[in-house]
Amino acid sequence: MDVFTALADPVRRALVRRLAAGPARVADLAAEHPISRPAISRHLRLLGEGGLVVATEVGRERHYALDHDGLRPVRALLTELAGEPRVDPTRLDALELEVKRTVRERRETPPIRREETA
Repeated sequence: MDVFTALADPVRRALVRRLAAGPARVADLAAEHPISRPAISRHLRLLGEGGLVVATEVGRERHYALDHDGLRPVRALLTELAGEPRVDPTRLDALELEVKRTVRERRETPPIRREETA
């Protein structure tokens, strides 16, 4: 399962947010949601398949933690989307030409003097 499919479910997104704060047991995660422990375990398994969580055996318990490396594809997409908009270089050339023309015209035109009325 890819990371985007894993994050498509709101329960899985909530689990990822929770695990970003630190590792947790299935029982602790299930207590925070109105669904059963087996359902939470299934969501965690899918997050694991997506590369977002890792499980560690501690005695008889499994502790789940966020795998930050699994978020690389998400970061890459967000960086791509937030990047600078592409501008056609010929439009920049036209802008530069217009700025130079305007500066030249301002230099050649004498300033307007206003006569004081007293």
